[in-house]
Amino acid sequence: MTFTQAIKTCLGKYVTFSGRASRPEYWFFFLFVILLGLAAAAIDWMFFTSVTSISSEAANATVIQSSQPVQSVVALVVFLPHLAVAWRRMHDTGRSGWHVLLPTLLAMVAFAVLVFGIGAASHFHGGTMDRLLTGATLLILLPTLIVLLISPLLVLFWLSRPSQPETNKYGPNPHEVQP
Repeated sequence: MTFTQAIKTCLGKYVTFSGRASRPEYWFFFLFVILLGLAAAAIDWMFFTSVTSISSEAANATVIQSSQPVQSVVALVVFLPHLAVAWRRMHDTGRSGWHVLLPTLLAMVAFAVLVFGIGAASHFHGGTMDRLLTGATLLILLPTLIVLLISPLLVLFWLSRPSQPETNKYGPNPHEVQP
């Protein structure tokens, strides 16, 4: 599959979460998303960024502001096709598409653990937070941070794996199917 074929396929299957996607299909579309994001950033920088210099007797400062409208639109446009092709890529390796969301789901759980952990620590320690990173809180926080660091690497590893040969429960091997 070529770069342009991958883009056409992924945009054509905008919200198709069934079936399988080959490695070239996923990685070429991933490259397209990165290049499109860089182009959008350049357009935002040229047309939607304001640079303000502030001077006083004590110091000088430069403030750069951008609302990034082009990047926001690009991100919204490519979000679903990128999620769909990643979902199909997981199917190609024999895994459920839900594995793509593993880092996001784990981050939400970690955030909940952190919020409730801080609340519990402040409640049990007399309303102060000075013992937050001691004892039981550290036993919860450290493994959570380790899992949060490892889970995106695991998903990246799965996305880079070769296709399962022949047909799996998600459909035929994309290398064996002629368009």
